[in-house]
Amino acid sequence: MRVPPFTLHTPTSIEEAMDTAGTLQADGKEFDWIAGGTDLLPNYKWHLNTQNDVISLASIKEMKTLTATHIGAMVKLHDLVEDTNSHPLLRQTAGSVASVLIRRQATVGGNICLDTRCFWFNQSEEWRRSIEWCHKCDCDTGADCRVIPNQNTLCVATYQADLAPALMCLDASIHLISPAGQRSMPLNEFFELDGMKRNVLVDGEIVSHLTLPDDAADWDGKYEKLCLRESWDFPEAGVAVSWKGAGNELQGLRIATTGCESIPVFHQEQAEDALENWQGKDSIKALGQAIRKEVKPVNNTYFPPAYRRKMLPVLVKRAISPLFEE
Repeated sequence: MRVPPFTLHTPTSIEEAMDTAGTLQADGKEFDWIAGGTDLLPNYKWHLNTQNDVISLASIKEMKTLTATHIGAMVKLHDLVEDTNSHPLLRQTAGSVASVLIRRQATVGGNICLDTRCFWFNQSEEWRRSIEWCHKCDCDTGADCRVIPNQNTLCVATYQADLAPALMCLDASIHLISPAGQRSMPLNEFFELDGMKRNVLVDGEIVSHLTLPDDAADWDGKYEKLCLRESWDFPEAGVAVSWKGAGNELQGLRIATTGCESIPVFHQEQAEDALENWQGKDSIKALGQAIRKEVKPVNNTYFPPAYRRKMLPVLVKRAISPLFEE
């Protein structure tokens, strides 16, 4: 499969990137941003919502800054794994993504903004043409969603990136920039429950970097996920947990999931309830069941929804197990 032809723009600074985006917008042209390209280019090969113009961020050095509390959007996942100043939860989570070859190309910003997936959408153009289209890639046919029939107002494609729940559990903030200016917000407010929109980014806007609070180092954590093959597949369900304290003496608890809905979910209410009634190991089962009841997966990935929900308490137990290790 060949990538359709497009014009590649290669700015060397954020200012130049914004100028390029502004010019394309003024000319009425739609375009894509490309970071590492590990998701966008395969989608282009499958002719999934391609554009005639693509702006590359690969040459913007200021977006590659990595410190203990600052993570540039163009930081490679491999660099996040290898940097000893990175938070251990982020190093472990990034190290679980795909393979070393992909991690050397994929970026933090690209992983956060990963396109949602669905087995009706992520197919070749010939395959999709043979069964007609779907709501996410309708080719101007107004096609209905194939997961939830007879409606074309909401896409339920699944968000299957790994880093977002771990960053949520570390109380990360995300910083955005566009030709119109800059803005920031907590990462758990960045996502929108729609498989097509996915997040709050507007036309021409990109993620510039993420920041962690100064006390992030005080939090421990672990990420666990369910997938078909460790070397490639996206999480069918993923759970990140962070905590302050140990064993029965717990001062803080956060938990987030991915791979179960169109967005990663920060389960603040369930974590607060568990912390308020914390009884050590006896509380883990109740927490796992609370998370299981909260998520609403649909039948559009490899494992059926019932199995993915059933595995969530198992993943919660595995993720929180270091709490009780001596």
